[in-house]
Amino acid sequence: MAHFGGKMAMVRASYLVFGTLAYLIFFATFLYLVAFVIDLPFAPLTVDHGGLVVAAWQAVPIDLCLIALFGLQHSIMARPRFKAVWTRIIPEPIERSIYVLLASIMLMILFRFWHPIPVTIWQAHGPLAILLLAIFGLGWLIVLLSTFLISHFELFGLKQVWNNLRGHSAVEPVFRTPFFYRLVRHPLYSGFILAFWSTPHMTAGHLLLAAGMTAYILIAIRHEERDLVGLFGDRYADYQARVGMLTPRLKQ
Repeated sequence: MAHFGGKMAMVRASYLVFGTLAYLIFFATFLYLVAFVIDLPFAPLTVDHGGLVVAAWQAVPIDLCLIALFGLQHSIMARPRFKAVWTRIIPEPIERSIYVLLASIMLMILFRFWHPIPVTIWQAHGPLAILLLAIFGLGWLIVLLSTFLISHFELFGLKQVWNNLRGHSAVEPVFRTPFFYRLVRHPLYSGFILAFWSTPHMTAGHLLLAAGMTAYILIAIRHEERDLVGLFGDRYADYQARVGMLTPRLKQ
């Protein structure tokens, strides 16, 4: 019996190690995404530099496939039906960590194989450039803060592996609307949209990334909200009726 208990403790500890590594990989990937989108000069691969430059008619379908690959993984694996089947194969405590790790890998693939399309759509200078950079930074700040408002460490799998190590069962989800969530239903996605579109130098490749990710976000929201209505029922339906999806409603 003691041997069994020791083995279970080792398994739980291994889950914690795996979950921590998955989180660290995610966080590094998230930081690189910021550099990728804003085309920071020290990043070897960005939306506008480092990748193989080919004719636009070749680059566009490749880049769209990369966005779709990320979107499909990110959306399909988040659905309750998929999770119900998936957790019959993999241990439930690390389900979220695997999801986070695979999402990070999908982003890495996008970074590595993205084909820049260096045709300038707009180039801002002076105060306008500073304003766009400020909005870019604000977008990422909203993304990060939104994750903490809805339990950052649960969203990225650390809470699950920590609770499992301590022998605690999963906590039932609770419907809450803290801070940003009182103004918009999906502030995290609002932040992403601000970050993707706010740049002093908009190229055709950056425009494609921003448009593709925005399209994915709009599709993902539709599926997420259907799941949330199924989970919380009339409470979420009433929330939908009162609060804007990505922007605050002027009239209640």
